[in-house]
Amino acid sequence: MFNVYVIESLKNGKEYIGFTAKSVEKRLKEHNSGCNKWARENKPFKVLYFENFGSESIARKREKFFKTGKGKKVLRNLIQA
Repeated sequence: MFNVYVIESLKNGKEYIGFTAKSVEKRLKEHNSGCNKWARENKPFKVLYFENFGSESIARKREKFFKTGKGKKVLRNLIQA
């Protein structure tokens, strides 16, 4: 299973769109533990949205789409729904 997820910083509202083969819960714990410089500076986080995929290539394409202008608009609608 592959996941595309969106997390939001509770500190400053910044969002991160990511892809992982791990569970979304495990990945959130990694971000909240400060797994890299950006995460340390912006933690804590909460999950805003995620999708599961059986194919890595489809999940990566979805992540890439969400990072485009059109994809961000689609994502806003999905999060608000």
